[in-house]
Amino acid sequence: MTATAKRTGRAQRQKARATAGTRAFDQAWRQWKNPYAPVTQYSDDEIEAIHTASLRVLADVGIKVLCPEARGHYQSAGMTIKGETVHFDSEILMDLIAKAPGQLTMQARGAGRNVTIGRGHVGICTTGGTPNFSDLQTGRQPGTLEALNKFCKLSQRFDVIHVIGPFVEPQDIPTNLRHLHMTRSVLTLTDKVPFVFFRGTQAVADAYEMIRIANGLSQEEFRAQPRSYSIANSNSPLMLDDLMCRGIIDAARAGQLMVLTPFTLAGAMAPVTIAGALVLQNAEALAGLSLAQIVAPGAPVCYGSFTSNVDMKTGAPAFGTPEYVKAAFASGQLARRYDLPLRSSSPTASNAPDAQAAYETQMSLWGALMGGANLLLHGAGWLEGGLTASAEKFIIDVEMLQMFAELFKPLTATADDLALEAIASVGHGGHFFGTQHTLDRFESAFYSPLLSDWSNFENWSERGAKDATQRANEIYLKTLHEHEPLPFDPAREEELDAFIARRTQEGGADISR
Repeated sequence: MTATAKRTGRAQRQKARATAGTRAFDQAWRQWKNPYAPVTQYSDDEIEAIHTASLRVLADVGIKVLCPEARGHYQSAGMTIKGETVHFDSEILMDLIAKAPGQLTMQARGAGRNVTIGRGHVGICTTGGTPNFSDLQTGRQPGTLEALNKFCKLSQRFDVIHVIGPFVEPQDIPTNLRHLHMTRSVLTLTDKVPFVFFRGTQAVADAYEMIRIANGLSQEEFRAQPRSYSIANSNSPLMLDDLMCRGIIDAARAGQLMVLTPFTLAGAMAPVTIAGALVLQNAEALAGLSLAQIVAPGAPVCYGSFTSNVDMKTGAPAFGTPEYVKAAFASGQLARRYDLPLRSSSPTASNAPDAQAAYETQMSLWGALMGGANLLLHGAGWLEGGLTASAEKFIIDVEMLQMFAELFKPLTATADDLALEAIASVGHGGHFFGTQHTLDRFESAFYSPLLSDWSNFENWSERGAKDATQRANEIYLKTLHEHEPLPFDPAREEELDAFIARRTQEGGADISR
């Protein structure tokens, strides 16, 4: 290699490092479409056997439904009620599930931020619902509104994050007012699709009203298109509690996305076999999804999968396991059988943003995304089995998600791509660093990492020999320092604050009903 070529290559690499992770708007990163055929775990006959077994469970054993209003809806649709248990007619159930859309688009406040899910389209969400926050500066501590705000700012920065999760519980805010302040943070610090907790009809209505105000919509405009999403978790095995049922009903009436997710851990709340756990998952999912369709035919819903296993020595949940991946593949097959969008996740059981956290998350990501997930929850920041939102883990996860975003970009094989002229010009034993073909493309030819350090050992050592977690911490702090407030209509912000003040004076929300 000539001295000129060496200098050119070195300058190009330095420029790439300087701009890594700071790329401008990238439509392919904001709107994912998975170009690969989903990996399948079972044969079609085996998937049909799981489906049939689920229907038998629903008909013979039934689902215990603790909400009287929900039981009334099921009865009106033709289901059999025995005490608090609903027994499902299979034909009626399948007719209801068929009413749900196979693809839908959630409208975001920001331009270019809408999120389509279903039929190959993928939306990526942050972690959510954790009671604790951690970074290298403070260590693990109870969640605060300040910690939630930090994650909102981080999430706004990266295009591979499409949907905002509830991140961390701000335990410095009373529970009856917490939803008001959490929703305000998400709406004012980000312009992406927000999350709404199912914490009682009052809290849900408050959050929906704040989203309507932030978007400047009429009530009819808000109900016409999903602009938020919520999670309804069944109480495995085979139970839907009152709050979750009320949330399903509230979301359906408001036209907002509801994700029905059973929490089926094989060996604990579900049978120890993966097939048995999937039967239970599928039965619970179909039961909850059908309630939404009874209340509002065509209501936007998503089939949720969170089947994993436990450590049989301790009973602790395990994530990123081979069993988790197999269940994720199979869940994709089940969701596609009903033509429903699939929710999956990328969790880890690790207690620190370390190698275990990375390889378990990567296993979970492959299982979810290559299994055909359309909505990936807990995509960035999850730690400690969901008990902690980690700032460093958030950055590490963003790196992995950006790699998947690049993986999902289609390749072309045009005449320019085939590079015949470049090959002929270099000939035998040469190099391609200085060819015009390379110089025309070097800035965008390959993925430029946000976090990875590709330098040699000597250069890495000279810069402090920092590992990935330390580098992630630096990126996290730099991102917060560079955060610029989003433009927000002052009149809408004033209306939001007036609404919060009024609801606070009224006592907030009773989250028990």
